[in-house]
Amino acid sequence: MANIFEDAALNNKYSNETIELLPTVPYNVKGLLTELPKIESDKKGWPYTEELNPSIYSFKSSWPKLTIITPSYNQGAFIEQTIRSVLLQNYPNVEYIILDGGSTDQTIDILWKYAPWISYWKSEKDGGQGAAINKGFKMASGDFYAWINSDDYYLPSTLLKVITTFNNKKVDFVYGYSYNFNTKTNTFSTLNKTAPILDYFLRFCTIAQPACFWNANIHKPIWEELHCSLDYELWLRLVKGKSRKLIRQPLAVANVHINAKTHSSGMDSHWKSDHELICSIDAHGPVANWKLKSTLFRIYTRFSKLMAGTHISKFIK
Repeated sequence: MANIFEDAALNNKYSNETIELLPTVPYNVKGLLTELPKIESDKKGWPYTEELNPSIYSFKSSWPKLTIITPSYNQGAFIEQTIRSVLLQNYPNVEYIILDGGSTDQTIDILWKYAPWISYWKSEKDGGQGAAINKGFKMASGDFYAWINSDDYYLPSTLLKVITTFNNKKVDFVYGYSYNFNTKTNTFSTLNKTAPILDYFLRFCTIAQPACFWNANIHKPIWEELHCSLDYELWLRLVKGKSRKLIRQPLAVANVHINAKTHSSGMDSHWKSDHELICSIDAHGPVANWKLKSTLFRIYTRFSKLMAGTHISKFIK
């Protein structure tokens, strides 16, 4: 039976046809902090009252374009944090696109407030998160891509670290660590230290989605039928066989809250259906030698954490 990803229809639907170039985020050599809307709360620090000093980019006269997509739906409690964490990187060449699925909370007011600093945004009913991400990347013109959800945010210097790594290492995929932030206890609960990716263990992929960036040349469309495992399934197609580099530092934060997909018991049926779709013979199929591979993966991740900084992947084929 043919694999669904061999069907050209998916790629043709979201191929980058000739499109009108979007404006990049306005750049100010003095930084955007004083230009952006004032925060109507007592929130302090990054990304509210702090910004990355733009002079940190002065060692290069030009920087490659980075396109960042934010899909959104009723995340008004978090999206301002997301937006500011992109803008206050003060990266000189960023294309920022936000696609909202028709939010009914304060999201639209926030988007209007930040509209002058967003390359493109629109709010309308859509086919879900995957459809929004695909629509955004269809408009993209960057050299490198990323997506960050509207309840996550980047840490200071993330874009500088990532683009510098792309420039220096000439790789296809760059990824790093991420934090989980518990919004109920107001604490950072977990630092997700992903192990270096090996093709052999891709089905056990633990890559932190908001800490991932890739070359536009390797981009593939999201599988829209999935509800929760969009990123995991994309990495299976996007990363295999490609050159990559792990930045052993936290690059992003995922807010853990009651409505988050990864922490909501109400999403259990969607996680299950996603798993069944991904493991179907029309897609990636079941994992051969599951028990053996899972045991080896546990050993690998533990060893990797113990030997952080030591490149052990060359010993495993």
